[in-house]
Amino acid sequence: MSQHAPPSSKPLPEVLIVGAGIGSLTLAILLEQLNIPYHIFERAAEVKPLGSAMSFGGHIFPAFEQLGIHKELVQVSKPYTKIDFFNANCKSIGTHDVQSIKDATGYDLLAFSRPSLYEILRKRVPAHKIHFKKKVLRTEEKEGKVIIHCSDNSAYSGDILVGADGAHSGVRQSLYRRLSEEGAILKSDLEGFSIGYTTVVGVATPANPEKYPKLKEENSTFSQILYDDNCNCYIITLPDNQISWGFGAQLPKATLKEMQFRNSEWSPESSDYTLKEYRDWPCPLGGTMGEIFDATPKDLISKVFLEEKIFTTWYHSRTVLLGDACHKLHPAGGQGAANAIKDAIVLANCLYSMADISPESITAAFKDYYRQRYSRAEEAFKRSVLMAKVLNGHKWTEKLARNVFLNHQPGWLVKGSLYKAYADRPQVAWLPLIENRGDGPVNPQENRKDDECTNKSAQKTGCL
Repeated sequence: MSQHAPPSSKPLPEVLIVGAGIGSLTLAILLEQLNIPYHIFERAAEVKPLGSAMSFGGHIFPAFEQLGIHKELVQVSKPYTKIDFFNANCKSIGTHDVQSIKDATGYDLLAFSRPSLYEILRKRVPAHKIHFKKKVLRTEEKEGKVIIHCSDNSAYSGDILVGADGAHSGVRQSLYRRLSEEGAILKSDLEGFSIGYTTVVGVATPANPEKYPKLKEENSTFSQILYDDNCNCYIITLPDNQISWGFGAQLPKATLKEMQFRNSEWSPESSDYTLKEYRDWPCPLGGTMGEIFDATPKDLISKVFLEEKIFTTWYHSRTVLLGDACHKLHPAGGQGAANAIKDAIVLANCLYSMADISPESITAAFKDYYRQRYSRAEEAFKRSVLMAKVLNGHKWTEKLARNVFLNHQPGWLVKGSLYKAYADRPQVAWLPLIENRGDGPVNPQENRKDDECTNKSAQKTGCL
């Protein structure tokens, strides 16, 4: 369904995007449609196909359908309607039913590999607009432009700088240093992350469906195993007989301090993790966990520290932050990448609504972006913290909460909670809106410029 925005006679800003992650690529796709000039600067020499399974639902898919991405993602995904929980001996301890999400939005929840989504997005961005080996050391503003200085002594200037370079964002650090010197930054923004978990993830090579019959099923099997020593593991079946897995652990406070300044990027070099003692434990799909670990190429296994923090300062002057650079969420709630994509959609909508490229218009666009996104990112952050404790926690209070959550929570309460969480479904403002196909509420769509939002269509699409 993808279309381009109507031609614009107003001057267009030149945008510098630092980081080539999922949020960055989404923003680039949107700027491409608006004919806004941009370039992406990525510190890595190449993008490696790291990461594990991901899951999106109806909070992202209306925009993806507008852009022609949803149909392609369906082809590399499997739907799922529940998450099964087991103890170390693979005895069931409960099930989390997520069918209400489809009821609310009209879209299946889909499970897919991160590399699959990344490739779908990457091929929509012209290769010459992505520059590798560009680690940003500092940023500055001079003569009405924002400038990035890279480690190879190169420098680039533009009208707008988007820091989408992850939790340890160089753009954010440079911006905060300048604001700190001016006494214009909150103390909380300068504090470190909360690190509660570490995990190792991977996607095994295609397995034999005769050995793992669950691979033959149309729906994905999503299993979570909870061990007795603060560790947990998840197993997810994907298309093409692939099995995604992640092995995580809650970290003691003494260990947290040592890890406070470590980088949390996906890294196969740092994945020398002790899995040996869990090799012989049973796998919910059949066989042992060790067989799944061994079937995963070592260079595609990565270790990451799961940090949590939401920053208060998202923009200043010509610089704005996006994704993990301004809100790092625990993946238990499935919120991280989804919120980066929402950031990209809303930011692009706000740039689309700019009257011109004056400093005042840029600030107004950033202010509108922050108004629309901060409170919803904060809600997602709180949900992710809660879900991490309920679904992965090992304290007796967390175990009790999990038992209630999985086995004794009223259906109406589950439905109400999911409906509220999935009401935030921003769409691309300049494209025809996708009607609400579910029976759940949808937040108003902002930044529209046309007359499409009649009273009737407003009820179906959430126009404002």
